[in-house]
Amino acid sequence: MSNNAIVLIPTYNERGNLEQILPALFAAAPDVDVLVIDDNSPDGTGQLADELAAKDSRVSVLHRPGKQGLGRAYLAGFDVALQRGYPYILEMDCDFSHDPAKVPELLAAARGGADLVLGSRNVAGGGTVNWGILRKIISRGGSFYARTILGLSVRDLTGGFKCFRREVLEAIDRAAVHSSGYGFQIELTYRAVRRGFRVQEVPIIFADRRVGKSKMSGKIVLEALWMVWKLRFGSSTK
Repeated sequence: MSNNAIVLIPTYNERGNLEQILPALFAAAPDVDVLVIDDNSPDGTGQLADELAAKDSRVSVLHRPGKQGLGRAYLAGFDVALQRGYPYILEMDCDFSHDPAKVPELLAAARGGADLVLGSRNVAGGGTVNWGILRKIISRGGSFYARTILGLSVRDLTGGFKCFRREVLEAIDRAAVHSSGYGFQIELTYRAVRRGFRVQEVPIIFADRRVGKSKMSGKIVLEALWMVWKLRFGSSTK
């Protein structure tokens, strides 16, 4: 470990984005490390990640045997980051929907006292670009639905641009987390709040991906709709 923060970037068929996102990230935050978590992408993303890691000591790669969902990828990445001793662990998409230039702001908020920092589309200064009305309704409606059922004040529960202090991930029962996609992001934040950690939202502008296809599906949305009720009335929420 050369730095005190690591950015986890899950990939599945992101070859067209990976070679561009890393220089953009390091330009904004040269003192972070990166862990690419590749689910055996058929397009060779994992091989490209290895090539980039060979050229830059800040980059490492975790190869997984196949596509198992965003949640499983992040949980595997958390384990690696915690084992390596990083105080700050970030989640970020590979497709430029999360602006790498915002990473220093998320880190500054965490270093300033927040336990979990969320890049939020739904607070003042945040928003989306190039989204249709239906997608906006689903996103905002999903956050409102989850916030209401779970009794949370967090405005953007479904976003995946986050910075955790390591103590949060150590305290959460990660073995009990089974959701993925939207549901995974909601669940992690809910479990952090339940453990008494301080959550801060930092405004971001979320843009559509530059290259490739979205991984969003109706199945992922339905999982999240059902999962919040399981969290609300389940016995294990820590």
